Amino acid sequence: MILDFFRQGHEAEAQAVPEQKASAAGRVVAWGGAGRVAWSPRDVVSLARTGFAGNPVGFRCVKMIAEAAAALPLVMQDAEQRFAMHPVLSLIKMPNPAQGRAELFEALYGQLLLTGNGYVEAVGAGGVPVELHVLRSDRMSVVPGADGWPVGYEYAVAGRKHRFDVSEGAPCICHIKSFHPQDDHYGLSPLQAAAQAADVHNAASRWSKALLDNAARPSGAIVYKGAEGHGALGSDQYDRLVAEMEVHHQGARNAGRPMLLEGGLDWKPMGFSPSDMEFQKTKESAAREIALAFGVPPMLLGIPGDATFANYQEANRAFYRLTVLPLRCCAR
Repeated sequence: MILDFFRQGHEAEAQAVPEQKASAAGRVVAWGGAGRVAWSPRDVVSLARTGFAGNPVGFRCVKMIAEAAAALPLVMQDAEQRFAMHPVLSLIKMPNPAQGRAELFEALYGQLLLTGNGYVEAVGAGGVPVELHVLRSDRMSVVPGADGWPVGYEYAVAGRKHRFDVSEGAPCICHIKSFHPQDDHYGLSPLQAAAQAADVHNAASRWSKALLDNAARPSGAIVYKGAEGHGALGSDQYDRLVAEMEVHHQGARNAGRPMLLEGGLDWKPMGFSPSDMEFQKTKESAAREIALAFGVPPMLLGIPGDATFANYQEANRAFYRLTVLPLRCCAR
């Protein structure tokens, strides 16, 4: 009786458990999906680091435009005459003890190209400036008033802040900004428009560096064939093989070194895939997009594959006419 009671309880539990079915290959199914695109941050400091300091195309574009615009002659005139000497010309010729005219304008144009904003501080007494200083755009912020117009500018350095009041009297800050369709107080820089192309170009450079570190050769596979064509390496053998490959057969220093394989090991080289072969073209295309955003003809940067201009002289003329002169007029 007691045994029948426990047997009935066990049968009831077995009937209560629902039947579960699973595929025999369920444990070996590999799930895969496309990886998410990783873009660099879009703040001013990160853009300057990745698109200017860390990208040769962006660096050269900014330097070419800023230096060319700063080297243009400055003329002052009114409706009747042109002035050869004037207090404003004297001030611009020597704006401050640390900079001359070319350095001042180059810093101003560089800030405009990198951030879309340029800030010039006029230092003086009685409304007459005696010095001019270009302030870093990444440290400056606009303080809007109740009506939306700026009433001040706040400059922050190392946790300390200084506020420039422009609500009354002659303003001591001149804010020059480029056009931005979605911001009332800050401008849009060419570097922001070229940010994705700069990320692609930097990623292609890192890929090329990794290829050079691998002796400029495509990767391969070491195949182990044990007894009767099958088998597996022990953990100690595997670790020793990996260590020997890293020490003796990786890096540009070990390029061309012959590989000595023990019994059962065979090297199977892998060729470049079509996507690998197109990587250089992708890098050149990204470089052209960066140059396009800044308005620099790719020919002037040495980028191949662009035959828009008949010769270098025409490209240089277009560069001054379409990029340098409009920037100089914007900051005039």
